[in-house]
Amino acid sequence: MKLLIDSFWRAAAYCLHPRVIALSLLPLVLMVAIGLGVGYFFWDSVVAWVASILESLAWVTALLSWLEGVGFGGLRRLLAPLIVVFAVVPLAVVGSLLVVAAMMTPAMLSLVAERRFPALERRHGGSATAGALAAVLTTFVALLALIVSIPLWFVPPLVLILPPLIWGWLTYKVMTYDVLAEHATKEERRELVKRHRSSLLGMGILTGYLGAAPSLVWASGVLFLALAPVLVPVAVWIYTLVFAFAALWFSHYALSALQVLRAERDLATGRPEPGGPSSVIEVDAPAALLPLPPA
Repeated sequence: MKLLIDSFWRAAAYCLHPRVIALSLLPLVLMVAIGLGVGYFFWDSVVAWVASILESLAWVTALLSWLEGVGFGGLRRLLAPLIVVFAVVPLAVVGSLLVVAAMMTPAMLSLVAERRFPALERRHGGSATAGALAAVLTTFVALLALIVSIPLWFVPPLVLILPPLIWGWLTYKVMTYDVLAEHATKEERRELVKRHRSSLLGMGILTGYLGAAPSLVWASGVLFLALAPVLVPVAVWIYTLVFAFAALWFSHYALSALQVLRAERDLATGRPEPGGPSSVIEVDAPAALLPLPPA
């Protein structure tokens, strides 16, 4: 429990680091860049294409004619641009988040390793390719579990339990591999998961609940369309920051646990290994609550 709490507040403190803040804002920058690029190069042609499709549909033409008759004459001119916007924005959001997610865990792991564990030996027990394949397989299993469990969501307590539990399991599986792939051997990773499975799963579930916060903002954007241009970017930023916090929390916890495991084996064998307790750079609790200086 001590390690769990210690890694939690360290992850929260690291969220104030300029590198973390910059990465959390990157999806917004990418969204703006994608929007400007699409608008400059493809806007007129895409809008014209959508408008031609709408005009070829008899029921759409009849509906627009009826709406014009009741006072919504400008809707015919606005419908095609609105469809293009509502189609492009989700793609831009998802694409930006995927790019940043691919960058986030390695960046957060590097930040933690540089500041707290500079001498921790990197034994390269995993690879990026194996991690990506495992993430795809695990995500497929999680999505399948979500689909199968949908009928149970209509039971009031279960809708608040099952989705976060499934996403928590997914987060635990993916994050544990990613943060240990570079530093731990396969045997060390298996031993750490065996020892800390409940804590790692609990971390995944908690971050799953934190990840639900952007969904409330998304829902607000749907309910209050006038505020959607503000609420949607806020939701994207919150989601990215939660992802950064999760990566930091798992990095602090897993690397600390790995350091303890190696220290125990040092005592058992009488042979000191690189990355023992003396290699950890500790940060005093009051200082950790302040923004960290740039690396």
